[in-house]
Amino acid sequence: MMIYIGMDDTDNLESRGTGTLSRTIATELSKKYPVSAVTRHQLLKHTDIPFTTHNSCSVLHVDLGPEHVEELYESVKKEMMDDFIEGSDPGIFAAHHTQLTPALVAFGQDAKAIILTQGRARALARNHNLPLEGLGGTEDGVIGAVAGVGLAGAGDDGRFLRLGAKDLRGTYSVEELLNHGVDAIYTVEGIPITEGTIYNKEDKLVRLCPLNGHVVLFVEERDGKFWNVSRG
Repeated sequence: MMIYIGMDDTDNLESRGTGTLSRTIATELSKKYPVSAVTRHQLLKHTDIPFTTHNSCSVLHVDLGPEHVEELYESVKKEMMDDFIEGSDPGIFAAHHTQLTPALVAFGQDAKAIILTQGRARALARNHNLPLEGLGGTEDGVIGAVAGVGLAGAGDDGRFLRLGAKDLRGTYSVEELLNHGVDAIYTVEGIPITEGTIYNKEDKLVRLCPLNGHVVLFVEERDGKFWNVSRG
């Protein structure tokens, strides 16, 4: 089963983004731990919510049991503090899949639709006896950190920034993608794609999606070729 470590608000307008930091941390963690994925989750964009560019959070997925939650939390926290950006408001939260409750999942879903508070995020962590901290600034990142874990644990939101040990960028054959852990490839009209090539700009990440607990890639046909569709 999986441990999820949520991160949010780690950047400012001039710095690298939270997604980049989460992939960097995943690379470091992979030297010691079985990191299986990094996901991005889009939260509500609203004029009353301070955010840097997109109001998205990142979640690390590590395939370990609940006894490793605190250890992983401290490892990720150290990496975040070592790369702290002035003007950022970072937060970190961690939970094992078996510790996720409907209340945590609902918090994640609510964060996509309504304005939430640090108070509710901190109360959830406290009531579940799970580690949550703000690491600087206003500490508003605790909201996205908790929301991300709830959404990632539900397995039906966002997109993968990384699947496995490396970033997937550019064009791949269907066989390569399936061998890398993609469960299915569909056109946006629902036709399964089982062979051929999936095209993508060379510098762009392949936009894999967690859907119903599976890794899915959606494509569209343009000029006789199947192109990766951007979702999430």
